[in-house]
Amino acid sequence: MRQVKLVLWIWILGCATLTAQNKQILYDFTEIPQALMINPGMSTDFQWYAGIPVLSGISFQAGSSGLTVNDLFADDGVDFNVKVRERAIYGMSTRDELSGTYQVELFNGGFRGRNRDNFYSFGIYNEGDAIGYWFKDYAILAFEGNADQLGRKFDLGHLKTRGEMLNVFHFGLNKRVNGALTLGGRAKIYSSAFNFSSTKNKGYFVTNQGQNNILANTIDADLELRSSGLNEIEDAIDNDSSLLPGILTRRLFFGGDLGFGIDLGFTYKLNKQTVITGSLLDLGFIYSSTDVKNYTIKGNATVEGIEVILPDAFSNSNTDFWQDLIDEVDALVPHGTNNNSYIYFRPTKLYGSIRYNWGEPSNNNMDCDCNYMVSKRKDYTKYANGVGGQLYMINRPRGPQAALTAFYLRRFGRALALKTTYTVDKFSWSNIGLGLNLQAGPVNIYVMADNLLAYKNLADSHYSSFQLGLNIISWGKK
Repeated sequence: MRQVKLVLWIWILGCATLTAQNKQILYDFTEIPQALMINPGMSTDFQWYAGIPVLSGISFQAGSSGLTVNDLFADDGVDFNVKVRERAIYGMSTRDELSGTYQVELFNGGFRGRNRDNFYSFGIYNEGDAIGYWFKDYAILAFEGNADQLGRKFDLGHLKTRGEMLNVFHFGLNKRVNGALTLGGRAKIYSSAFNFSSTKNKGYFVTNQGQNNILANTIDADLELRSSGLNEIEDAIDNDSSLLPGILTRRLFFGGDLGFGIDLGFTYKLNKQTVITGSLLDLGFIYSSTDVKNYTIKGNATVEGIEVILPDAFSNSNTDFWQDLIDEVDALVPHGTNNNSYIYFRPTKLYGSIRYNWGEPSNNNMDCDCNYMVSKRKDYTKYANGVGGQLYMINRPRGPQAALTAFYLRRFGRALALKTTYTVDKFSWSNIGLGLNLQAGPVNIYVMADNLLAYKNLADSHYSSFQLGLNIISWGKK
C-alpha cells in the first residue's frame, strides 16, 4: 500500500502550495492575451502576441474551506488536542475541502488571419489539480476508536479525493461574427503524467455487541482507489530519483495517458455599452491505460475479535492469536488490486458575466508613432470604466462549486488598466482582489493577487492566489 501513501502525500503537498480554479480577475480582462484561455470567445483587437516562454502565464493558488493553520497552532491558551477534536474532527463537515491547482504556460501565441475577423491562438501549458474532502467519520474512528460507539454506522462514503498532473496542447479560433457577436472555440489534447481518484465510495463500519465475544465489528464496503502513472514514479523515488524528471517529461509529451477536450465561449453586445459573456472549459476526458493500479474493497464481513478457548488454548503455546485474527479479517473482507484501464473526465468549468461600460472611450486610431498600439478594428471600443458581475462554477466530486464576483475595471489610456474584484464563495465572504495590467510599448506585464485582506495573516487565511505574466503584443500597423 505504499502507493496509497504516495497519493496522500501528493494531495497534501499539492494542496498546501496550490486552490480552486477560479480566475475571476483575469476573466474578460481583454487587454491580456491569457484571458482568451478562459473565454475563447473574448473580444480581441490584437494583431498578434507572443508569450515569453514559461513566464507568460503563471498562477498558484491555495484554499481550505474548513480550517486554517491558525485554528490549530495559534497561541490562544487552548490545548492542542482540544483544538484538533473541536475544530478539526468535529468542527468540519464532509463538504469542507482542501483543494488546489497550479498552471504554468510553457509557451503561448496568437495571430490574426487573412480574414481579419479570425484570430488564432495556440500553445502548451502544464497543470496540476487536487482536491480532498474532509473524511469525517474516518477521522472520528481513528481519534476516538469504536469502543464507545456501539451501534454507530461510520460512513465509508466520506472518502472522496482526486488529483492529476498533465500537459495541455491547444489550438483555438476566435471569430467575430458581426459587430455584436464574437464566438470562440479551443481544441485540446491532454497528455497526463499521473492521476488518482477515489470518488464513488459507499458502505459503513459498525460495532455491536457480539455473540461469541464482547464486541462484533461489521464492515459493508464498496471502496475503490484508481490510479495511473504512480507505480513507476514510486519506484523512481524509492530507488533512483534521478530518473524522475525523465519519466515526467516523457509522459507529459505524449508518452502517458492521452485525452481530448474542448473550450467554448462567446461575447455579445446588448448595446454599445452593455456586454454579456460566457464560456465552458475543459469539456473532455482522458483514457488511463499507462501504469494502472487500482485498489478495491468490496463486500461485507463480521469479525468478533480474538477467540481464546480455555483450557484448550494452553495445549498449543505456539498459537499466534493476533496473526489468526489478521488472517481471518484478510479472508473475510474481499479486497484486491487490478490493472483495468478507465476513463475519467476533466473538472469542467463555467464562466459568465455582464458588464456595463462608460466614460471617455480610448482612441483606437490615435496619431502617434506607437503603431504597435493601433487597432484596425473600427467597431472595437474600450471605455475608461467598466462595472459588472461574474458567475463561476466547477464540477467537483460532491457536486458543482460556485462563486459570485462583482468587479470594477478602470483604464488609464492604453498604458495601464486596473481591475478590482469582490468574490463570495465557500472559502471566503471577504475576498477582495486586484489585477494590474501594464503596457510598456509592445511589452505587456500583468500581476494579480486575490483575498488581499488576508495577507496581513496568511496563517489565518482560507484562500490566497497569485498570477503573473509577460507578453509581447502588436496591434498592427497604423
